[in-house]
Amino acid sequence: MNNRQLFLNHIAQTSTAPICLEIVRAEGCTLYDKDGKEYIDLIGGISVCNVGHRHPKVIQAIKKQLDDYLHIMVYGELVQSPQVQYATRLTAFLPASLNSVFFTASGSEATEGAMKLAKRFQNRTQIVSFKNSYHGSTQGALSVMGSEYWQQAFRPLLPDILQLNYNSFDDLEQITSRTACVIAETIQAEAGVLVPQNGWLKALRKKCDDTGTLLILDEIQCGFGRNGTLWAFEQFGVVPDILLLGKALGGGMPLGAFIADKKLMDSFSHDPVLGHINTFGGHPVCCAAGLAAFNVLLDEKLTAAVFEKEKLFLSLLQHPKIKSVNSRGLMMAVAFEDFEMNKRVIDGLLQESERPKQPDALVFTDWFLFAANSLRIVPPLTISEVEIKQACGKIIDVLDSI
Repeated sequence: MNNRQLFLNHIAQTSTAPICLEIVRAEGCTLYDKDGKEYIDLIGGISVCNVGHRHPKVIQAIKKQLDDYLHIMVYGELVQSPQVQYATRLTAFLPASLNSVFFTASGSEATEGAMKLAKRFQNRTQIVSFKNSYHGSTQGALSVMGSEYWQQAFRPLLPDILQLNYNSFDDLEQITSRTACVIAETIQAEAGVLVPQNGWLKALRKKCDDTGTLLILDEIQCGFGRNGTLWAFEQFGVVPDILLLGKALGGGMPLGAFIADKKLMDSFSHDPVLGHINTFGGHPVCCAAGLAAFNVLLDEKLTAAVFEKEKLFLSLLQHPKIKSVNSRGLMMAVAFEDFEMNKRVIDGLLQESERPKQPDALVFTDWFLFAANSLRIVPPLTISEVEIKQACGKIIDVLDSI
């Protein structure tokens, strides 16, 4: 059997129709399959590869750490230099109250840890989340996911969860003194890139302050320059009590984190001791890779070009079949009439055109969980002007052909 058949037989499937591209190499913004075809990557591992695939400085950091040590002990017991250096570097670029980092192995686990921390510190049980939100697929994270479609097969989930409407000022009145925390995406990604209305996040922050509620902002997908500033919350004049990070945090390696003030985080150290632990969170190789990627993001000033690249995409994505484009920086949702049209576009982007109007380029992208009619554009921040023009040209060619 070939790799495709072995993949279908032995890799647990999460859909009935996986794309099944067999990728053998990735560099920068390009994927290469076993037949030598090249694909412009508009997904970037879903906002993981912000500095591009296999950036040389990230690879160098990984190789160096391999020569020192791999896993040596459960996270948090030994002084491991990659963890210490990365946590110190991260907190230097965060508000003073976000000074203590708990590394995890994924964004979902960061959500789990933050929810536990809020309940432990607050001695309250209610958690508020928002409809059409996505915070992970583990049972706790699934409990605050904003869609019954994804939840219904796995109930019962966590009790005392209240879901409100994102961007609703009126709904904020339902946050009370019994609410342990509110968890929200700074910019809702899977809903199709929904940006908070003017002043809504500030109103949410004030309501949390008035009720003594902790505010958790999820920047797992939108952090690290994705929306045009290092952290998306900077654009809205708020600071969360707990910040969730993941995806780009590891520079292509699996890594997540929740970050809070030390006085909050210290509540995990007693009653009970080891209030939250894990084995592989803060893996030294992942932290070395993540630190290198973070330094690349800063040193190469990749965030500075994000809004200009967004403008270029928007100027080129003009077609009667495009209903709208939601965007903030290099997180974009291109909406079509329905999922069927979107799927035809996504599939068409993987096929060579018979008579392309522009130099043909294959393009890899997908759709959003809560906006299935919208095509996802979250490329590496290193994507070039040439690659943007090629990718958009291919999208327009496909739209012209269907």
